Amino acid sequence: MIGVVFGIHPEYDLRLAALFYDSATGTFPLKSDALASFARNAAMWVAWGFAVPAIVALAVKMFRPDRPLMMSGRAVVFLLITMLLSAGILTNLTFKTYWARPRPVMVTEFSGPWKFMPWWDPRGECGRNCSFFSGEGATAFWTLAPAVLTPPAWRPLAYAGAIAFGAVTSVLRMAFGGHFFTDVATAGLVAFLVIWLVHGYIYRWPSTRKSDAGIDAALTRFAWPGYRLRQRWRGRDVGPAPAPEKPV
Repeated sequence: MIGVVFGIHPEYDLRLAALFYDSATGTFPLKSDALASFARNAAMWVAWGFAVPAIVALAVKMFRPDRPLMMSGRAVVFLLITMLLSAGILTNLTFKTYWARPRPVMVTEFSGPWKFMPWWDPRGECGRNCSFFSGEGATAFWTLAPAVLTPPAWRPLAYAGAIAFGAVTSVLRMAFGGHFFTDVATAGLVAFLVIWLVHGYIYRWPSTRKSDAGIDAALTRFAWPGYRLRQRWRGRDVGPAPAPEKPV
């Protein structure tokens, strides 16, 4: 619905961006505010903080595949794949690279040099690191992924917190003149769809559902050759990777 409305009336994007623009100075004033800049950086620290346990668990497993994962194997894979896709590949490596929509600070309506483009039109003048869609917005809304893994009793509160966190971070990006509303709205939608699909693949759908033990065993087999080589340098051979246990 947002895509249709803002596709028919792209000027709505400009009107929302204008709420944060000071025509007297020709700037987005909050962009120069030290506290707002700290809040922007802190939001990314918080989001990546949720991914750190999975990153550490995977790194330790790669170094010591003879030991079990420090946390749920499914959680490790789920958190890292969704973060990689929503906040990395689908934003910075795909859309922001090839969808040449200028940011609000870059368009003539806000003292920039380039023509405004609606969200659906990639034919802008931006050469790199462009506006559509928001990488920081996708990273903030990615916190829905750890929210999915909370106990059922806490899950509604975790969902509400993740959505509020994503919304506040997205409004801050708009206030800096870094993104239009459709950029951050698309970021939230993409993050949600990635999380829903990957969660279904790993946890819900019977034909693809994974187990913690199966993922742990697969990571063991993947990391074992390097581990065995390191052990040989130390004068001991640990042999081939252990066979996965058969389900009882």
